[in-house]
Amino acid sequence: MAKPHSEHALWYRRGLRDGVPIALGYFAVAFTLGITAKKAGFTAFQAFVCSFTTNASAGQYAGIALISAGAGLAEIAIMEAVANARYLLMSAALSQKLDPKMPFFHRFLIGYDVTDEIFGISVSVPGYLDPFYTYGAMTMALPGWALGAMFGVICGTILPVSIVSALGVGIYGMFIAIVVPPAKKSRVVAAVVLISAAASFAVSKLAVFAALSEGMRTIVLTVALAAAAALLFPVKDEEAKEEAP
Repeated sequence: MAKPHSEHALWYRRGLRDGVPIALGYFAVAFTLGITAKKAGFTAFQAFVCSFTTNASAGQYAGIALISAGAGLAEIAIMEAVANARYLLMSAALSQKLDPKMPFFHRFLIGYDVTDEIFGISVSVPGYLDPFYTYGAMTMALPGWALGAMFGVICGTILPVSIVSALGVGIYGMFIAIVVPPAKKSRVVAAVVLISAAASFAVSKLAVFAALSEGMRTIVLTVALAAAAALLFPVKDEEAKEEAP
């Protein structure tokens, strides 16, 4: 049964509200990306279009660095595929939150902007995800990221390095805001979060993982920890039904 337009509008407004801190964090981080893009020869318009169509921080940083180094299209394409591979996992997980009857075009639009933060708030929605909630978050987040990159190019290196570095701190606060609420409700989630943080730190220091890119290490840890948590602490059908709308 289709939802009334008023319910979609309500979810859209909730997405707009929850997307505000994401947009602010994106603007700050993308501002530093814009400074990097300027050094690589990007114009403000090019940085805006690049960021609006490729909403991925690590992928864009890697792509801009390769462009600056004069890399070929094949090299850039391969690097982008590796750096952004984790979004395949996020998309697969997010698909489980969608109503099986949801039309393809909604799935297509949601898949366009599956970022770490939008994924985090979307999977936290109880029951099936209303696509208009994600659209609301995207309405705030996408311009925040694209405008941040554009103004970063415009401002260039005018601002002191210390101020530019400080702007990037906001993104970590946003991650904390996403993780803490579900961790407070579930000891299992809290334990997985702590183990994930410890494992991520350990992997970054172990020489055996040095050859792997940051994106690949994220994929390995995500698959291993998520699989272990699912096997050891499966969600019961009764709990899943209680979350359904």
